[in-house]
Amino acid sequence: MSRGDDPVVTEQTERKPDEGAVSDFVERFAAQFVEAGVARMPSRVFAALIASESGVMTSAELGEQLKVSPAAVSGAVRYLAQVNMVSREREPGSRRERYRVANNQWYEAIANRDQLLRAWEDTFRDGIAKLGPDTGAGRRLAETLVFFEFLEAELAGMMERWRTVRAEKFGESG
Repeated sequence: MSRGDDPVVTEQTERKPDEGAVSDFVERFAAQFVEAGVARMPSRVFAALIASESGVMTSAELGEQLKVSPAAVSGAVRYLAQVNMVSREREPGSRRERYRVANNQWYEAIANRDQLLRAWEDTFRDGIAKLGPDTGAGRRLAETLVFFEFLEAELAGMMERWRTVRAEKFGESG
């Protein structure tokens, strides 16, 4: 399939999305993110960033678009940065911060989970040793440990396959 045949990949134009359409998307995606367990304000801020033309917005821009206070934006960004969903940067020539969501944000967020999986694996190994492998708790921990080890092993191959797909569809690598 060529780039022109793929409905996901279109030629870039100077046209900007309608503000109402952006707002509708932001609120719909944020609601789905909330259903997945993310707090409402971080969900809305992330959705606004991912739906923005540049993927970069200041606190003031986010507050204006979402009709929320700077404090609400600050708390949401703090959480999103902590879980590697957005990054902070200084606006050139200014003291103001702006917040960025990368084009490959989902890849980065998932790829960074391997450290978390390894930490959990260590904790479960320790728990199995302390609680006993022949106890009900030890068996549950052992099954969880094997599941996380499986995820970690599969994640590496899956991410490599994604880099290939991304390069084919978007002409970009990892």
